[in-house]
Amino acid sequence: MPSRLLDEILADPSGQAWAILWREGQDEAEILVGEVTDLELLAQIPRPRGGAPVLALVPFRQIAERGFDARQDDTPLRVLRPTRTARVGLQELVAALPERPVQLTGERFSVEDADYAQTVGRVVEEEIGEGEGANFVIRRDVLAHCEGDHAVAALTWLRSLLVDERGAYWTFAVHTPGHTLVGATPERHVSVRDGRVWMNPISGTFRHPVDEAEVEPEFRAFVKDTKETEELFMVVDEEMKMMAQICSDGGRITGPYLKQMAHLTHTEYLLDGRSDRDVRDVLRTTMFAPTVTGSPMENACTVIARHEPSGRGYYSGVLALLEEDDEGGETLDAPILIRTAHVRGDGTVSVSAGATLVRHSDPVSECAETSAKARGVLAALGLRPRRHLGYAVDLGSLPGVAEDLTARNDTLAPFWLSPQGARPDPDLLGRRVLVVDAEDTWTQMLAHMVRHLGMVPEVRRWEDVTQADVTARRDAVDGGEGVDLVLYGPGPGDPTDTADLRIVRLRQLIAARVEAELPVLAVCLSHQVLAAMAGLGITKLPSPNQGVQLPVDLWGEVHRIGFYNTFVARPGPASLLGRPLEVAVHEPDDAVVGLRGDRVATIQGHAESVLSRDGLRALHALVRHALGHPAAPDAR
Repeated sequence: MPSRLLDEILADPSGQAWAILWREGQDEAEILVGEVTDLELLAQIPRPRGGAPVLALVPFRQIAERGFDARQDDTPLRVLRPTRTARVGLQELVAALPERPVQLTGERFSVEDADYAQTVGRVVEEEIGEGEGANFVIRRDVLAHCEGDHAVAALTWLRSLLVDERGAYWTFAVHTPGHTLVGATPERHVSVRDGRVWMNPISGTFRHPVDEAEVEPEFRAFVKDTKETEELFMVVDEEMKMMAQICSDGGRITGPYLKQMAHLTHTEYLLDGRSDRDVRDVLRTTMFAPTVTGSPMENACTVIARHEPSGRGYYSGVLALLEEDDEGGETLDAPILIRTAHVRGDGTVSVSAGATLVRHSDPVSECAETSAKARGVLAALGLRPRRHLGYAVDLGSLPGVAEDLTARNDTLAPFWLSPQGARPDPDLLGRRVLVVDAEDTWTQMLAHMVRHLGMVPEVRRWEDVTQADVTARRDAVDGGEGVDLVLYGPGPGDPTDTADLRIVRLRQLIAARVEAELPVLAVCLSHQVLAAMAGLGITKLPSPNQGVQLPVDLWGEVHRIGFYNTFVARPGPASLLGRPLEVAVHEPDDAVVGLRGDRVATIQGHAESVLSRDGLRALHALVRHALGHPAAPDAR
């Protein structure tokens, strides 16, 4: 018999706040019934007590806690604190849930096809094309009105998902006053247990063909597709920035894996590392997944606010389940709120879907993708006819697929694919590094890599760094307030834009450090700023390098490095305050990929990227050069 608590929900679905959760790999669903509280900050989420968990509904607007832009709406940060809990077997649950039809009226898109296509074009041209980022996710919604009881509708839709979907990370229905959510999300955002943190970036979508004969050739082509592969690498890079910030060991990548669902299959990686941070801090630091926002994260939020006409509600936020472990600590499990229907108190139903826009995005295709995704959710809820494929194929077992997936890692950085115990360079041990964050948390990965070499990094935002900070001297023997190296980091934007206070500040900080004849290392945007100061011309590439790996010759050493840039410095005589600089040029695109001179070293690419197979070796050599040491004896 179904649990008594489930019977109470079914008898009066709208009379109380409840949640029914089925999590991947479990034989039973969890039932929570309790009290609802709305909060202002994630830090206010209460601790689970007495064996009862805490369930938080985290809207996208909460990303403002990180200081990022977000269109505000009335969607609350809401907590369900259960007063009663139960578990029920899946078969029992499905048998008990209602099957009655749910009527929706007034269905429409929040943004019509033509308008959405125009938005895609603007984002590609005005944002990605101007160096504002590698990719951005812009969403639109299917809107309708739910006739009848919203809680009953949620229970009905939950049954459809449990019966017809497969491969979901969470399948759930949550009913609270004024806000009801039901969905089947494939993607874990972040989990914490026993001091370990996991993130699970997913990118790349294969839509199962109706004709079984087309499955193998089309799926093999999907697995080898360069665009799909690069998009997954880009989101892994973005989430590794978060892992480097919250994990003492920076995080390790395993995969790629397949997540096969009923009608779609995705590719994914698993990231894991160790952290002693409070779970609320982990949740705040990782808001939100790049698969639903873009990269770099901070600027992605600005682009979303600029191009989406309304707030996102719960779309791309998370559900967050906090539980008490056997030792009295806390665990966290937080799936991303995608493939989810949100029903508001007035009966408005929204199903949101986003497209990941990259440099080659076609507006018509991206428009079709959001339409297919949104209507796919409606079909999964039982509100549209579902495609009947008539076959069952384990795509991972197809000939050659496992080998093709494994081969993706051949070009990636071994540093991020392996355990990362420190290998200090005796010449660098204990040397202090100030890492200047220019609004892109690549700096967290750079800090972890120099820490691996034995250095002591501090990451600080550009607006929080003074000229005194970069000119203070530090004696190698007696120490002092200064740092041994200032590493000026990457960021979005045009390096020649003198109206951008960030660019102006970078120029001032670099000039002050160089004038003081102290060691400088500059990466990507900061490399471009320094190159312009050295008299080199800066131009836009015809097509941005976003998430691509290039072999570059850095003064006799060829390194395979990941690039994310729209602007480049062009070759020519270079000198900084009268001090000549050597120029490294990537001949195929006539771009300066590195500069070096007395106490100065720069690189255009991202040695810290997972795409940089030789990144640690390149970074190590640049650090040693800036500090006046000869080339490193090994790649470390």
